[in-house]
Amino acid sequence: MRVLIAEDEKKIAEFIKRGLREEGYAADIAPTGHDALTLAEENPYDLLLLDVMLPGLDGVEVCSRLRAAGFTAPIMMLTAKDRVEDKVKGLDSGANDYLTKPFAFEELLARVRALLRAKPSEASNILRAGDIELNLPAHKALRSGKELDLSAKEFSLLEYLVRNKDRIVTRTMIAEHVWDINFDTGTNVIDVYINYLRRKLEKNPAKKIIRTVRGKGYLLKSE
Repeated sequence: MRVLIAEDEKKIAEFIKRGLREEGYAADIAPTGHDALTLAEENPYDLLLLDVMLPGLDGVEVCSRLRAAGFTAPIMMLTAKDRVEDKVKGLDSGANDYLTKPFAFEELLARVRALLRAKPSEASNILRAGDIELNLPAHKALRSGKELDLSAKEFSLLEYLVRNKDRIVTRTMIAEHVWDINFDTGTNVIDVYINYLRRKLEKNPAKKIIRTVRGKGYLLKSE
C-alpha cells in the first residue's frame, strides 16, 4: 500500500515514513500544500496523511480541493489543534479521521490499518488467494498452512498480487503501489523480488502460482 505524508516538519515526516516503511508500506513526503496536491493528483495513493498547518495551502484547503477533484482514498488529518471546531472543520472538508499531535506511532499505525480496512474492497484483516493466506495486522503469510519467511517488501508485493488475484498487473502498477516515488523504473528490482517470492511460494515447480504474461506483467492465480 502506498501512503503520501503531507508534513512540513522534516523530523516528523521522516519519522512517520521510516515507521511505515518498516511495516511494509511505500511512502512519499510532500512538505507543502501545493506539493501534496500535485503528488496526490499524479500518483495512485491508497492513503493520505495530511498535516493541517502546511505552508502555501493549509491541509483543510488541500483536502477540499482533492475531494472536489475526485480523490477517493482515505485522508487522515494530523494537527496540534485539538478544539472540537477544528476537528469538525477538518472532517467537513472531506477527511476520514483526525489525529492530534503528539501521538504514538502505534496509534497512527492502528488508524492507518482501520482506514485501509474500511475501503469497500478491503474489508478484512485476512486476504486469501487459493491456498495463500495473508494476516495483515500480524504481517504473516501462509501457504497451505505453513508460514512463509518474507521480508517487509516481499510481503507488500505479495499483498498487492493477492489483492489483484486473477488480474494481470504491470510493472508500472506494481512500482506505483509497492515502491515509492524515488523508484528507478530502469532497474530490474521488481523482477528480482518476483523471483524471491516464487522461490518461497513455489516449492512444487509444476504448480506456478505467479505467472509471467509476456509483454504485459504478472498474474497471481487463485486456483
